[in-house]
Amino acid sequence: MNPLLKHTTAALLFCTGLLPAQNPYPAPAQTKSILITGGTAHLGNGQVIQNAAIGFRKGKIDLVADASILKLAKDAYDTIIDATGKQIYPGLIAASTTLGLIEIESVRATIDSRETGSMNPNVRAGISFNSDSKILPTMRTNGVLMAQVAPQGGIIAGTSAVLTLDGWNWEDMAYKLNDGVFMSWPKQSARTWTDDGPGPLVANTDFGKQVTDLNKFFADAKAYAETDKPEEKNLRFEAMRNLFTGTENLYVHANSVKEITETVDFAKRYGVKHLSIVGGIDSWMVTPLLKTNNVSIIFGRVHSLPDKNDDDVDLPFKTPYLLHQAGILYCLNQEGDQEYHQNRNLAFNAGTTAAYGLSKEEALMSITLNAAKIMGIDKTTGSIETGKDATLFISSGDALDMRTNHVEFAFIQGRKLDMYNEQQALYERYERKYGQK
Repeated sequence: MNPLLKHTTAALLFCTGLLPAQNPYPAPAQTKSILITGGTAHLGNGQVIQNAAIGFRKGKIDLVADASILKLAKDAYDTIIDATGKQIYPGLIAASTTLGLIEIESVRATIDSRETGSMNPNVRAGISFNSDSKILPTMRTNGVLMAQVAPQGGIIAGTSAVLTLDGWNWEDMAYKLNDGVFMSWPKQSARTWTDDGPGPLVANTDFGKQVTDLNKFFADAKAYAETDKPEEKNLRFEAMRNLFTGTENLYVHANSVKEITETVDFAKRYGVKHLSIVGGIDSWMVTPLLKTNNVSIIFGRVHSLPDKNDDDVDLPFKTPYLLHQAGILYCLNQEGDQEYHQNRNLAFNAGTTAAYGLSKEEALMSITLNAAKIMGIDKTTGSIETGKDATLFISSGDALDMRTNHVEFAFIQGRKLDMYNEQQALYERYERKYGQK
């Protein structure tokens, strides 16, 4: 055989063998109207319709009603989906995640979540998003259809973006490209780690300098923002401008009472309009301060150990309930450092909070409408309501229960998604090898 032909044939056979593991094609725009009937619709705003009729066309919801009292002409919608016995939910929103910025934690070339330097508000996570990530389809399998992608590192990490999890590139997927600036409040001490586990706390000798530098940076940025036509454009200060006008949020990683209190005072000092605390382990202890200053919380991992030795063992499980009782706007965040893949369990974390004080509908709000409110996109998404985007999914079971959840259909802005993913391909491969097939 001709050597060139031989090598070409081998390459084609190799690529063909990989095809089942490739990402599904992005879904085309909705052209035919769709009506979902018979299922139980959890609207994401606390309401439930037992026998629902949900209709949407051209990516927008135009009908939310009780099917038992609704009479529709048969030709009102092009496609009818019978969801009898199934559950309908708004698409889940993963908050403060590195999804799409990291592919394999152990391979440095696939990590694009941080820049060098300590003050990088001009770093934009949205344009670094990997739309071809093999992780994205596995998120959609559990109903996570949107994500707030945030950078890491330094004191001011950069600017986050809200994206849908389907598209050819980041431009197609961008929902709110410049969402807000992410930063970390300097820590006075840090935990050391040994081969035997956590060690003692060690003081941060640079704490005073870091706070001073942060104050100077914000003071300069605010002065720059108050100048209509600066003589010289500063990209870092330009990225901060919208914090002071209120069109973007400031997201600050802070956990202890002292860190949260200092962050709130800091934001007030510089006239930041919208502040959200990320992590917020001790946020339940300062709810009057949070409520008075209209501060929201992106609460850290529910499935985690208490932060302090004398905390209740179930405190992380019930903190969302304590925030809800205090009237604090909050949503859930699933991941720790570089644990982007854990977002597929977002709904199950919300399910845990439903066993510790919240109702299931309140728990659902913490990963749908509440998240949308914090990100400022609640007018168009986050719940199943007329006029909003048709971003929703149908499960044959309870989406908050890992034992019964099984997403059968999912739509992003009316586009019907292919639910196949690489993990499913691997499951089928080895089930055939070791199972009954």
